[in-house]
Amino acid sequence: MTDRRAVAFPDAPTAIGPYSPAIRAGNFLFLSGQIPLSTITGTISGADVAAQTEQVMRNLSALLTAAGATFAEVVRTTVYLIDLEEFGAMNAVYATYMTDPPPARTTIQVARLPLDARVEIDLIAMLPNP
Repeated sequence: MTDRRAVAFPDAPTAIGPYSPAIRAGNFLFLSGQIPLSTITGTISGADVAAQTEQVMRNLSALLTAAGATFAEVVRTTVYLIDLEEFGAMNAVYATYMTDPPPARTTIQVARLPLDARVEIDLIAMLPNP
């Protein structure tokens, strides 16, 4: 039987749909895509992609912390942007959170994101034995 459980996350935004923001399965932690929702207001934080990426990374950090992890354990990310012209601004903020070696990553341009966010990021981390 697989050890699969949701992670409690007191300092991250609540899910806006029927999904778990974080699931630990054995030694893996899967974080659902995070958009730039403010944990205080419940609305999108930041007008430009850099400010929104900063909020997304804070949300991801809160979920990692709740699971006892940091960005050092991240092995894979997926970045969704509504405009690839904003890649540089997103990447500059993203890079400040990642450690060497950085995780594998895919970046995809999409037509639209929830609540008209400009960026969404999900990730997978490898954790010590449960």
